[in-house]
Amino acid sequence: MATTTPTGVRGGHHAKTATEAGTAHADTPGAPMTHRQIMEALSGLLLGMFVAILSSTIVSNALPQIITDLDGGQSAYTWVVTAALLSMTATTPLWGKLADLFSKKLLVQIALVIYVGGSVVAGLSQNTGMLIACRVVQGIGVGGLTALAQVIMAAMIAPRERGRYSGYLGATFAVATVGGPLLGGVITDTEWLGWRWCFYVGVPFALIALIVLQKTLKLPVVKREVKVDWAGALFISAAVSLLLIWVTFAGDKYDWVSWQTYAMTGGAVALGGIFLIIEAKASDPIIPLRLFRNRTITLASLASLFVGVAMFAGTVFFSQYFQLARGESPTMSGVMTIPMIGGLFISSTVSGMVITKTGRWKAWLVSGGVLVTGGLGLLGMIRYDTDYWRIAVFMAVMGLGLGMMMQNLVLATQNQVAPQDLGAASSVVTFFRSLGGAVGVSALGAVLANRVTHYVEDGFAALGPRGAALGHGGTGGGGIPDLDALPAPVRTIVEDAYGHGVADVFLWSAPFALLAFLVTLFIKEVALKSSAVAPDAAENEGGSESEGGGDGEGPLDEPAAAAGAGAPVVIPAQAVEPHPTGTGITVHGIVRGGDGTPLSGAAVTLISLAGRQLGRSVSHPDGSYALDAPEAGTYVLITSADGFQPEATTAVLGSEPLAIDIALSGTSGLTGTVVTADRAPIEGAMVFVTDARGDVLATGTSASDGAFAFAELAPGPVTVAVNAAGFRPLALPVDIATQGVTRIEAALQPGAVVQGVVRAGGEPGARGPLGGARVTLVDGAGTVVGVTTTGDDGAYAFADLDAGVYTLIATGYPPVAGALTVTAEGVDGHDIALAHPGE
Repeated sequence: MATTTPTGVRGGHHAKTATEAGTAHADTPGAPMTHRQIMEALSGLLLGMFVAILSSTIVSNALPQIITDLDGGQSAYTWVVTAALLSMTATTPLWGKLADLFSKKLLVQIALVIYVGGSVVAGLSQNTGMLIACRVVQGIGVGGLTALAQVIMAAMIAPRERGRYSGYLGATFAVATVGGPLLGGVITDTEWLGWRWCFYVGVPFALIALIVLQKTLKLPVVKREVKVDWAGALFISAAVSLLLIWVTFAGDKYDWVSWQTYAMTGGAVALGGIFLIIEAKASDPIIPLRLFRNRTITLASLASLFVGVAMFAGTVFFSQYFQLARGESPTMSGVMTIPMIGGLFISSTVSGMVITKTGRWKAWLVSGGVLVTGGLGLLGMIRYDTDYWRIAVFMAVMGLGLGMMMQNLVLATQNQVAPQDLGAASSVVTFFRSLGGAVGVSALGAVLANRVTHYVEDGFAALGPRGAALGHGGTGGGGIPDLDALPAPVRTIVEDAYGHGVADVFLWSAPFALLAFLVTLFIKEVALKSSAVAPDAAENEGGSESEGGGDGEGPLDEPAAAAGAGAPVVIPAQAVEPHPTGTGITVHGIVRGGDGTPLSGAAVTLISLAGRQLGRSVSHPDGSYALDAPEAGTYVLITSADGFQPEATTAVLGSEPLAIDIALSGTSGLTGTVVTADRAPIEGAMVFVTDARGDVLATGTSASDGAFAFAELAPGPVTVAVNAAGFRPLALPVDIATQGVTRIEAALQPGAVVQGVVRAGGEPGARGPLGGARVTLVDGAGTVVGVTTTGDDGAYAFADLDAGVYTLIATGYPPVAGALTVTAEGVDGHDIALAHPGE
């Protein structure tokens, strides 16, 4: 290390970092960076992390549409996800090792450039093969961003304070994870954009991150003799790739127990063995094997492997569940996963804050393991028609557990290593988490394809001979079905199959989460240190050994422990610049409508990032509002008003009052046309809009051109029912967009009417209406179309009929049957005479 700090003094590396960052305390050895300086340095890094996470989540809800457009199947679906995970997994240790040898700032910028290149070409993909190749390039860039984010944080921030800043990473993760699926869904549902913009949209963020990083991130460049372990990188990538290829095609292209299985698994083991031999002999191994002599690092890596399965199973397969099992749009699919992301956001933020105060982290890991296991077990019981509130609770439980485990496993590892191994150790944990995700997505994707095919076959078999004639519902050969193109009974079978199949995927994931929980029980807790750098004593073969234990996990937190080791200690009295502690920091501004006029009576609520309400105000006639925050920090303003879309705004407060003006947009509208099957407009059709409870929100009739329009509708799912004389009624599920006007087309099918009167026997002039007669209509295939019983007036009627030849049967007296030809105009006045023989 190039540092002027005497040997054995902790904090020397930290002092160098502060000097390079331009801190005002550069003259004091071991002085920490202030909170402001750390946040400035992290701003570009967090933006880069946002880009990395966005690239993974934005395509999740768009994938069913993407794979359908590119003529892919379930195998291609999983490989679009797995390819990025695979390249990210294989390159993460390499990025971590490079961070120990080269400029971390330069590496982050290179990773961003690689990501931009892969994204632009991915948006131009013409087939699934091209898309998968581009996802590999994207994964290389994302692997660098995710690995280097943890490394750079470890280089700047003491472990004891790192929990607080890990909360910012958790918040970034949550925003990108929530916003990604929603943004991807909106882009996919927008006709003039299309799914290709899911890849383009992250490019501007990446370019901004490049500029911000260039100006704000200043870290020391460690001058060492560089020798990159390219052979190790090659063999670990080959081993992981061969393993994933085997998992993907086993049970489909060949049996699980087959010569292909033996060849691929044997080859993966052999390549892994060669990798271990290379690492044992390499001067600068990509993964230093000596790190695994430390029990915490070994167990944290193993737990990350199992957590990765659960984490990626949730983010990948929920989109298929909501779109293919419940028929939701890509946008609503993203909205419905918010409970999981909300749980992850809350738990990661709260756990980071508490760990910063206490230095203790194991209880969070253990609790997280319990929640993830329980959440996946509960999700294993869902079906396509399970009440959404139950699914939301199950997702929230799983999200809470993931938030407690993901970042804290990295924290526990970083607390155990010497500074020159920070990059390698951090990337090792990330590597195993990505490896678990890659293997999990690949294997669980194969399970889903197999189970869906099985359940579809069972569903058609239950229909008898008619089911056999319906085929496979678009799922044959692992294909992704188009629900809108399926007839009603087939669609129900396919939705049920996907609901049950995705539940099986979660059920298969639960044992892995249980293993992660069991592994965390054996991790020995060492309180987080108050110095950014591990002691020099940690540079032994154990990676972090001290006098406190023979397993490489001695207490590294207290000054007394370090002094006992004979090393002088520099521990900063305060590692973070304090916020102002005074109260009454005002947030004020004006609430305006979409046309810019002040809005009176709008409710403005101030909440903390943990979700606690801190204040509430109602805008005055001039639109003004004012709220007091308890202290400086980051908050959220939620503004709502009758007839307008609610708005959430981030407020970052310093010591001075902050002015934030808020603009609310009006509620959404719905327009459409009512047409015949051949697209001719229908005038005078009645149109009804109802909500999920069945309450009527709006009614109207179509104009001469078939058009109708409704304004002031709240966004969300509604049902649009259309009825016109001579046509069959139609009901359409519609998602009202949050902004602008939603447009639909209702195509009505002809519906003929047959009606008449059943009369009693007797002379023609004396036949009166016959009540209680049973009239049955049978179509040409022998299927009963309808049955009715006449009242006192003897009248009967059948509606919504196709043109054709029917058989009309009336009973009450001895039965009468006769053929009836029905045209598109229907049959009116077809009377039936019933009489006893001889009458």
